[in-house]
Amino acid sequence: MRLAGIDIGTLTCRLLIADVNLPHELKEIHVDRRILRLGEGVDQYKRLAGDAIDRVVETLKEWRETTRAYPIDGIAVVATSAVRESNNRQDFLTRVKQETGWEVEVLTGEEEARRTLLGIRFGLPETMGDFLGLDIGGGSTECILARKGQPSQVISLDLGVVRLLEREFHHDPPTAQDLQNAEAFIDKELDKVAQAFGEMPKIPLVGTAGTITTLAAIAQCLKQYDRTQVHNYELSLVTIKRLERDLMSKTGKQRLNILGLEPDREFVIVAGTVILRRIMETFGFETCLVSDYGLREGILVDLALKQKGST
Repeated sequence: MRLAGIDIGTLTCRLLIADVNLPHELKEIHVDRRILRLGEGVDQYKRLAGDAIDRVVETLKEWRETTRAYPIDGIAVVATSAVRESNNRQDFLTRVKQETGWEVEVLTGEEEARRTLLGIRFGLPETMGDFLGLDIGGGSTECILARKGQPSQVISLDLGVVRLLEREFHHDPPTAQDLQNAEAFIDKELDKVAQAFGEMPKIPLVGTAGTITTLAAIAQCLKQYDRTQVHNYELSLVTIKRLERDLMSKTGKQRLNILGLEPDREFVIVAGTVILRRIMETFGFETCLVSDYGLREGILVDLALKQKGST
């Protein structure tokens, strides 16, 4: 099946068109990713800003034309934290429907985690057993305790790179007080993970989404993002701490010179790195296996499973 999936995220919007052959084959046909910052200000004002909506709708209209260039068997368009938290989300959804014809499914945190797990598992070896899946997004972070032969446990935290940046990082470069406040905010959210999962079992940590894949690219000094170099790369806690010190010592403008860091991530990358470090320290992980497969692939796997079930 040739399928298309669109993920309207708090920070980034993603398009993936791929040929999906269940259970293990996904061949990319067309990929696009734009940092559009739909969730700017949502944490404070609980509304999507007009200019942010404009940016996303214009991109979706462009992607509508892109999808029309391919014979596609199905398409799924989903939105995550920024849209589900905004008071004016219906205005956004109506406008997208009017200007593109697409119905947008607003995912709950738990459903976002479920589809992210589908994507992560699709990119892992079949021999991979239990693991903790981690998706650090713009507005939320999903933790997924995945165990073979058992239902997964999921929790969605009100903790994301845009949310944390807007709440706690008020200086450029960040001050020690900014960092202390950010850690306190993160730790309060992580208490919910301990309450939900109990004592964390000794299993691998598998991380996906922009912060973690970007850190893998920075760690390898990649001049251009290379999925083959990032997927299944192992980030150590030692490396993450080193990268954090370097990122914290620079201004946003100076960070743009760091190999592997794409423009428009020069501020949120600090918040994301601190989130990842605190999760690893809190739950005793020394390494994080990087997955370039995540929600965008999970959207397609879920769509393929539904279409297969209806035939």
